[in-house]
Amino acid sequence: MAVLRNGSKCSHTMCMLRFFTVSRLALNTNLIFEIGSVNLKKLFDKKALFPYSSSNKVDGFVKRVRFSKVSHKGTHYMSKESYSRLQQILSKGEFAVTAECGPPRGADPEVVRKKGELLKGYVDAVNVTDNQTAIVRMSSIAACVHIERMGLEPVMQMVTRDRNRIALQSDIMGAYSLGISNILCLSGDHQTFGSQPDALNVHDIDSMNLIRTVFTMREEGQDMRGFDLKMPPRMYIGAAANPFADPFEFRVIRLAKKIEAGADFIQTQCVYNMDRFKEWMRLAREEGLTDKVHILAGVTPIKSAGMARYMAKRVAGMDVPEPVIKRMAGVPKEKAAEEGVKICLETIAELREIEGVRGVHIMAIEWEEVVGEIVESAGLMPRP
Repeated sequence: MAVLRNGSKCSHTMCMLRFFTVSRLALNTNLIFEIGSVNLKKLFDKKALFPYSSSNKVDGFVKRVRFSKVSHKGTHYMSKESYSRLQQILSKGEFAVTAECGPPRGADPEVVRKKGELLKGYVDAVNVTDNQTAIVRMSSIAACVHIERMGLEPVMQMVTRDRNRIALQSDIMGAYSLGISNILCLSGDHQTFGSQPDALNVHDIDSMNLIRTVFTMREEGQDMRGFDLKMPPRMYIGAAANPFADPFEFRVIRLAKKIEAGADFIQTQCVYNMDRFKEWMRLAREEGLTDKVHILAGVTPIKSAGMARYMAKRVAGMDVPEPVIKRMAGVPKEKAAEEGVKICLETIAELREIEGVRGVHIMAIEWEEVVGEIVESAGLMPRP
């Protein structure tokens, strides 16, 4: 029996308190406990909400805990309304293919256009990263416009690291006015990993709040303070999921929270540990989550054994099993990239057989020329 700080008791014998710092406009979906044997229906019947203010914190912990009953069915089901071409493809049951385009460290639009040409015709939408790895780059919105002008459909990534809620909402409306209809809501890599480690992060709200904000703007036509918007941004809302982070039992709970917040589609971390990914999908299916959101599994072709080792040891949340590393190390260096593509193709073939996987997200940043080869060899052509 676990006892909360306010004296309340939790009857779940395997629960652990985990406290989340959230904004004053926090979602009603922030949970404080994880269950060793996951049962989301029980969890959603008694959720702990952490209203964040200085008066509610004592030594870093929340002083008061409120409980609210929330339906485990989520705020919405897969929308039938058409917001974008990506949404249309997923709603029709087609197996979607998306890829990524990293904007340059400069203002040259030709860099974006060259990458777009390599992806054109092979993918249904292109994620445009938002200062990925916390390195200053051309803005995601500007790069999205260049991509859209080429006839490609962009997915604008937006991180909460660099903007407060005013700037986030302003950029969402501005992006929509420019024809951008897909958004992927993220927290962003910590600035200490980037090119300007002395920069201050913002994190006025977190990615969960950002999802809810876009959803509220779209469905209710209001901003975060409840003011009416004359033309609400009606965007197709995406979120990220990492099935490989610890604790594993929390991964499905966090997925459920993002669906509850308003996510329409999910793009996952790169899949190399297939057994763990399959177990995550099994848990998601058991809770009915795959009926409420479109899941696109992430894949990244490996160029070398060194790249595999680096991802396994240095990239947080990445799970690259030792057999994959040994396989890459077991081929000549000049054949390594070819072997990495083979592994990627085998992964896609296996992913297509998993119930609930609605597509793949190919992350080959700075190796965009291989995307077409992968899509064709995987039997994913022609695109819808």
